[in-house]
Parts: sequence; structure tokens; C-alpha cells
Amino acid sequence: MTNSKQVYGNPVNIAHPVIVSASRSTDIPAFYSDWLVSRIKAGFVKWKNPFSGEFTNVSFEQARLFVFWTKNPAPMLDNLAFFDNNGFSYYFQYTLNDYEHENWESGLPRLEERIETFIGLSERIGKEKLIWRFDPIILSDKLGPDEILHRIERIGDRLHKHTERLVFSYIDIENYRKVKHNLCSLPDKLHEIDTQTMEFLAKGISQLNAGWRLEIGTCAEKIDLEQYGIEHNRCIDDRLIIRLFSHDKVLMAYMGYTTNDQTDFLAEQTAEYTYQKIKDKGQRKACGCIKSKDIGQYNTCPHGCVYCYANTDHETALMNWQKAQGKELDTIV
Repeated sequence: MTNSKQVYGNPVNIAHPVIVSASRSTDIPAFYSDWLVSRIKAGFVKWKNPFSGEFTNVSFEQARLFVFWTKNPAPMLDNLAFFDNNGFSYYFQYTLNDYEHENWESGLPRLEERIETFIGLSERIGKEKLIWRFDPIILSDKLGPDEILHRIERIGDRLHKHTERLVFSYIDIENYRKVKHNLCSLPDKLHEIDTQTMEFLAKGISQLNAGWRLEIGTCAEKIDLEQYGIEHNRCIDDRLIIRLFSHDKVLMAYMGYTTNDQTDFLAEQTAEYTYQKIKDKGQRKACGCIKSKDIGQYNTCPHGCVYCYANTDHETALMNWQKAQGKELDTIV
């Protein structure tokens, strides 16, 4: 829900989300979890629209669920007690790729350390609340499909007992001008993945999954891979939310789901619930997410991932992160 009011003569948008996304635009668990806790205590965060430049005050008054997106949740672990003690529900989207040899994610801890963090977090919060993302799948002149499948296998063999779901996507270069510009400087040429290779990779992942028995989905991909047991994913997932948090009557009321409904809650539509009513129409057409409010800012994540669509360049992101350190800010920068 969003409305507007006058503050000192200037119009200010105010949002009162029930579901908060933290965040598609920057890694809040890795770099800004202390900031987030302080802003929840203050009652709101200020969010700047990256396209219009307009500010929105995002109130936490009605917040019930946080969906955390991260490549390194370790710095946030001490803050999880705050969310537990204050009645907030949450689950994690944990992107765990293997591009160590190429140094395409230069600001991340070692792969082994990230795997151990994944396992530890799963044991702490439950594997059903921790989703493994290999996102995006990248191919280059030197990194081919067989090697990518081998790397996914090595990680999956370690993680499959500590999660229930794998989500992946294919790198999208042409549709993101900033990504294309940043990739031009790399010594190893990255390129788009054609349909035939997409299907080859999907088949390979499906074969690996015969031993893992995970649910698998693609993130915002148009290609239909159902023949390989791979669905179109919903990262802000109404089905998962209902399964895990049906005890939260306020959250269920927001979604239009009645907990005493005896119909199949995994169906698209039941007598008491319709997915289309809360589908997030602000995302890409192929995105299956339901409505949430993202509170991240572009150009604030210093992980240094070469394919990042949310950063103009690594130097700007690093400078903005350094600017935010030790300051009580109502927005990240």
C-alpha cells in the first residue's frame, strides 16, 4: 500500500508494505544488516526510486515478512535474533555460485566458506527457509556448459540436504546496458546463452537432481523447461509463504488466504485465495513474484560482481558503501 502526504510543503510517498524485500538491488544481509535493524527500530526507511529520483518513506508498521537476498549472510547472523524476538518472519534467497577461478565475484568470501555458511544457516533456521540460487549461469569463451554443470554438481552435492529448492537463471547481457558495458573490459568474452544451450543445461541440472530431489525453478526466464521438471519460479513465493507462515493471520489476510480453507493451498486458485490478485506487476513479465516492497538502493553493493545490473561500476558502489559506514542514515546512501 502506498499513499502520499505533504511534508514541509513537499509531497512524500509513503508505503506500508506487509512483505519487505531486502533486497534485489543490494546485499543488505552482507553489508547493511545493522542499518536495517536501526531503521526498523526507527519505524521507517527512505527509499529512492532509481529511475524517477523520487523518495518514498517505507514504514515498517505493517511489516510481517522479510525476504532476504544475499551472497554472504554471515555478517547478519547475530541480527537474526532481533527478527525472531520481534515477531518478524523471514526466509533467505542465498546466491551461491562458483566463479572463483574467473574472479567474477571478487568481493565474496572463498567458496568453501560460503558453503559452510549456507549449511550453518540452514541448521539454524531450517532448510525450508533457505533457497539455493545459482544465479546467473554464465558461459564464456573459456567456461563452457560441461564445466558449469560440474561446478553446480560440486555445490549441489554439498547443499542438497540443507535446502529444498534450487533456482537458477541465464545471464542476460543485451537487455542491461550497464552489464554489457562492464563486461567489455573483461579478458574472457562472455556471451548470451542460446536456446539449445539453455535446454542442454536444464537437462543436465535435471539429471543431477535425480540424486538431490530438490524443487527446481528458473528466475524470470521465458523459456519453458517443464519437460525437465523445472518450473517458472516465484522468488517472493505465495506458496512457500502460506506453507511456512500460515499461523500469521495478518500475513494470510493480506494475501487473501484463510487458514481454515480445506482446499489445496498449492493451487493457483482456491475458494479463498487467488494468486493473480497479489502478483507483482512491477517486475519483469516472466517474474512470478507476489507483491513486496524492495528497500535496496542501486550502486551500494561492493561485492564486485562483473554481471551486476544494479551497479554502474564497482568503484561507485564501494565509495557509497564506505560513505554509509558508521552513520545513522535513513536511506543506505
